[in-house]
Amino acid sequence: MTIDHDPGSATASARAASVETAAAEPIEIPGGGAIRIGTASWTDPTMIASGVFYPVGASTAEERLGYYAATFPVVEVDATYYALPAARTAELWVERTPPDFIFDIKAHALMTGQGTETKRLPKSIRDELTDELRAKPRIYAKDLPAELQDAVWSMFRDGLAPLAERGQLGSILLQYPRWVFPSSENRATIEDAVERLDGWQCAVEFRNGSWLNDKNAERTIRFLADRGIAFVMVDEPQGFKSSVPPVTAVTSPHLAIVRFHGRNAATWEAKGITPAERFRYLYSRDELGEWVPRIRQAASEARETHVLMNNCYANYGTTNAREIARLLEDIGG
Repeated sequence: MTIDHDPGSATASARAASVETAAAEPIEIPGGGAIRIGTASWTDPTMIASGVFYPVGASTAEERLGYYAATFPVVEVDATYYALPAARTAELWVERTPPDFIFDIKAHALMTGQGTETKRLPKSIRDELTDELRAKPRIYAKDLPAELQDAVWSMFRDGLAPLAERGQLGSILLQYPRWVFPSSENRATIEDAVERLDGWQCAVEFRNGSWLNDKNAERTIRFLADRGIAFVMVDEPQGFKSSVPPVTAVTSPHLAIVRFHGRNAATWEAKGITPAERFRYLYSRDELGEWVPRIRQAASEARETHVLMNNCYANYGTTNAREIARLLEDIGG
């Protein structure tokens, strides 16, 4: 029997109905830590469409975040990858959520060696660019002089300070692209990032499978563990150079993270599509069940475990988040 992994939001909504409140609170593991479950977005256009996930009438940013925070105890912020955060925005997030609600933040593209749209950089940085750089549609950190690279990191920290001050900052996700492979230079790059983010919990996700191949896996895990950097466990399509196997490893006593990207191989490396389309995949309950013992094992080793659904097309991620929460509750919760 073939399972339909893209059945539409109505089918996903029907599946969610029986587990509607399952993920609302952290799940406590006897003898271990707490598991927080949420999604990697709360503002995707396919997700905020009327009646898909949010109640009809929840049309403002304040209403949507308030509803989300009453449904899940953690969220990943993706917008910070595309634009440096503003302190006022972070202040609004604090005002609109309970004090125990947690934000995991994705590092800006320039912080992990990736390109960003020049026009989305703050004016104070654009004004310091050479005419040649300012004319480019996209630039990379390596294009910038050292003082502007420093400014990017400083603005990132300043923008998130309200979250950190209130204790609502979970982790900074450093997601390295597939051209970042295991090497002394790239390990030094990761160390530099962690030093720049000193005092904040960092997490690393790789998009080059060679970090976890037979030759490098042990060294990679030891490298992260020695520095208390959380290794991001992933579920994603396999068979690509950018594919990382579903390795279970806890490298920080404070935090373990699992991110679900869906298993849509046809769109995994496709060009010119939105993130929602790339990760458009509704997991079956059996597929989610594969991760239940792994997540519980991780939660026995870390004070807190974050499970984040990145399949944020419509209500696919929110449905799967609720479903895996119920599965975790049902097995010796």
